[in-house]
Amino acid sequence: MTDRNTRPVLVTGATGTQGGAVARLLLERGQSVRALTRDPDRAEAKLLAERGAEILVADFEDPESLRRAATGTAAVFAMGTWTEGGAEVETRQSIALIDAASAAGTGHIVYSSVASALDRTGIPHFESKARVERHLASLGTPATVVAPVAFLENVFAPWSAPVLAQGRYVFPLPADVPLQQVAIADLAEFVALVLERPQRYAGQRVELASVEVTGEQFAAALSRWLGREVAYVEMPVDAADEESRAMTAFFRERGYQVDIPALRAAYPQVAWRDLETWGAEQDWPELVPA
Repeated sequence: MTDRNTRPVLVTGATGTQGGAVARLLLERGQSVRALTRDPDRAEAKLLAERGAEILVADFEDPESLRRAATGTAAVFAMGTWTEGGAEVETRQSIALIDAASAAGTGHIVYSSVASALDRTGIPHFESKARVERHLASLGTPATVVAPVAFLENVFAPWSAPVLAQGRYVFPLPADVPLQQVAIADLAEFVALVLERPQRYAGQRVELASVEVTGEQFAAALSRWLGREVAYVEMPVDAADEESRAMTAFFRERGYQVDIPALRAAYPQVAWRDLETWGAEQDWPELVPA
């Protein structure tokens, strides 16, 4: 425990939603954190620094900068995103990161993938994460894969929040089709759990989900939280891009298959927020102005 707290955890994506939640929770629990960023002047980076994080500048296209960042760490929380450069760029950069972490001798790698990534869905960014998972498994470094379903916080994304402010919750599924979703805070708590006992979780892959709700149910909850009517609107599939069409087909035909009751029973240390609990934790006037 002392060694874990003394040696830092390197958190990638630390100025974003997912990595930021992990970094903040680790700091709250007394863990030393290195926050990786390309821009130390971002407000999020400065806030992490104020909370005690060491801010490091590195570039996913510069393996040596990644190796330096990972040197001397107890663990690395590794994540990538396909939204900036596409799935192929995500694969290349994520593999560069975990290779650098392994070469630097980090004690453990926690890789954030996506649920169903290994199910041959054909969704480009699912397949990209699957390639990273397979590469990670080929290394000698102890590792754990966390695989979240869709994030509840996607409702605050740039493509969603402005429409929500107009009284519409838009998603490309029929109103009565359920979708499994996970709270970012639950993911952060699970990552912290893994890092507290890394030997126990080495070699494991765990899919994460907090709730399963339909679009109609989510819109009704949003109406209560915002204090005004929110209507559910099914977005036409032909209005989406190729990636989104592939995801919509997956959601309609199969969807995520996490056994949520079993997950809650297996890991009671995590809060596993239900929809109402998650909603009560959000600053709705700030996140979705009227």
